[in-house]
Amino acid sequence: MSEARNTGALKGLRVVEMGQLLAGPFCGQLLGDMGAEIIKLEPPGRGDPMRDWGLGEEKVQWEVIARNKKSVTCNLRVPEGQELARKLIATADIVIENFKPGTLERWGLAPDDLLKESPGLIIARMSGYGQDGPYSDRAGFGGIGEAMGGWRYIVGEPDRPPARMGISIGDTLCASYGCMGVLAALHHRDKTGEGQVIDTALYEAVLQVMEGLVAEYDFGGVIRERSGSILPGIAPSNVYTCKDGPFMIGANNDAIFKRLATAMGRPDLAENPDYATHVGRGKKQIELDAIINEWTAQHTIEEVDALMIEHSIPAGRVYTAKDMLEDPHFQAREAIVEVDTDGHGPLKMQNTSPRFSKTPSGIRRPAPATPGLHNAEVYGEVLGWDAETLAAKSEAGII
Repeated sequence: MSEARNTGALKGLRVVEMGQLLAGPFCGQLLGDMGAEIIKLEPPGRGDPMRDWGLGEEKVQWEVIARNKKSVTCNLRVPEGQELARKLIATADIVIENFKPGTLERWGLAPDDLLKESPGLIIARMSGYGQDGPYSDRAGFGGIGEAMGGWRYIVGEPDRPPARMGISIGDTLCASYGCMGVLAALHHRDKTGEGQVIDTALYEAVLQVMEGLVAEYDFGGVIRERSGSILPGIAPSNVYTCKDGPFMIGANNDAIFKRLATAMGRPDLAENPDYATHVGRGKKQIELDAIINEWTAQHTIEEVDALMIEHSIPAGRVYTAKDMLEDPHFQAREAIVEVDTDGHGPLKMQNTSPRFSKTPSGIRRPAPATPGLHNAEVYGEVLGWDAETLAAKSEAGII
């Protein structure tokens, strides 16, 4: 697949992506989708472990997270490889890394030194606990950040141990905040010429989305507990059972609940003092959910969906990937696109987000099928290596 035209807002910026698995690479995916050139450093041999991640007999998750990237191999565990990384970084605007804190420093790639050589460099560092503090030298994965940040404790049924989401939300949140930091740092650099270091901790990224969890405890001693499929006191807002499957209804606003009661043929519910107000419905949440579920159980998803649309009630089907591919709204907005990948042929995946009216993001190139696929292109064009030099570096185990 030849590279499509780059119309992204970050066109002209070069990113050196170091690290592996999810947080660093997802940050690179976001920046690449927005037009940045991503040069991904992979260890010689098998490359990034993400190549083997995902469900199914053949793993395709790599095709999503490595799109819009060029892969070069670089052995960061030997001095020659570290020096090679330094040379690439000297040509870059942004560096992404998600190694254990102290790793860059041990490799002679300390941010302070890199900034002396390239004062405008932006260095995004992602780790479990951050670059300092008493836990900084501990190993940390996304799940640990979710646990420490408060997410895991409140997810699941009240009578069971904490559960998890079916995706690595801690990693992707950390990457998203890292990307946000890069964009803010670029704005600062535009005004001052100064680069800087962005320190994003997994647990702090999770903490950012925990709403009033800390403040509620500090002010009133309230500790949020697991509440299954509901938010305590927010009613009705739940997944209800229809004849042919689950259906989500969110009618926790007074006016919307009145419309729901009408749609159900139960206008008396909205007139009942127990249910007429937000606070009242919150107190009777379990009872009210049972009433609604008894009603939805008598209808199909299509029937309930039509009523919700007719009465302007926020509601919707609970989608699987199959549902997404068949849905006309996904199709109309091209929320899912087909990419002609090198590793697995035409493959459908999520499109870029958000949308830009002037500088649209896009998937310009597929994920590199093999580690080091772009060694000749990158090392030749960026560092001026010829075929003989490439062969010698490969033979020496540097790339």
